[in-house]
Amino acid sequence: MGDFSDNIVNQRFRETYNILEKYNLIKGKSDIAKKLGTYNHVVNSILKGQRNITVDQLNRLFECFKINANYLFGLSEDLFLEEPMMNGGIPIRHINERKTIGRQNITLVPNKALAGYALNPQDNTFLDDMQKFSIPGIESNSIAFEISGDSMMPTITNGDIVVCEEVERGEPLRDNQVYVIVSDVVVAKRIQQIKKDNIFSQLRLISDNGDVYKPYDVDLQDVRQILRVKCRLTSHAIN
Repeated sequence: MGDFSDNIVNQRFRETYNILEKYNLIKGKSDIAKKLGTYNHVVNSILKGQRNITVDQLNRLFECFKINANYLFGLSEDLFLEEPMMNGGIPIRHINERKTIGRQNITLVPNKALAGYALNPQDNTFLDDMQKFSIPGIESNSIAFEISGDSMMPTITNGDIVVCEEVERGEPLRDNQVYVIVSDVVVAKRIQQIKKDNIFSQLRLISDNGDVYKPYDVDLQDVRQILRVKCRLTSHAIN
C-alpha cells in the first residue's frame, strides 16, 4: 500500500480537517465524508496517508467550507476565503492568522551560517535563504540555531538546535537563564547582568560545563542581539 503522507495537498487536508473539527464546523469523518460525496473509510484513508484526495472531493471542500484552494496547494497560509461561523453563529475571528497548522514560522541558522548571521543579525535577506520549519506549540516567528561544541553540556549538547525569540532592547533579562548572545560570534550561555555605577553595562557569559570553560564578560555595547531560548531540539526529543 502506497504512502501518500508527503503529498502537500493531503497534508493540508489533514490540517484543514483538524481545524474544521476543532471549531465544530464538522462532526467527525462521516460528516465531512457526506459533504465531500464519499465514504467514512475513504476520508479515514486520506487522513492516514493511504490514498490521495480527489479533485472532485477538493472542489466540494472548497465549495462547502469556503476553503482557500491556494492553502491546500501550499501557496498561501490563509485557510478560509472568508471568516467562517461556528455552530451557533459565532465568528471564528482571525483564524487565518492564529490557528493555521503547519506554518513554517521558525528559521534555522545552521552552524556553518553562524558567522554570517553574527555580521548582521537583522538582515532579513540573509534569513530568507535559510531553511524554515515549524513545531507544535510555537506559533510566533522564531529563530533556531544549531549548536556545536560541549560548553553547555549537559543542558545543550553538540548538534542540538535551540529555538529562540529575540529580546527587545530594554526588555528585562533573567540572570542564570540560557540566552543566545550575538556579538562577533553566536553563543548559547547562561547570563549574569553586571552593573557599573548602577548602570547595566556588561553580560557575564557562563558555560554549564564550568570545569572546562570559564565565565567571561562582554560589553553590552558589543552585543548585537539577545535571544531567549524557548526550547531545545535534540536527536532524541523536544525539551
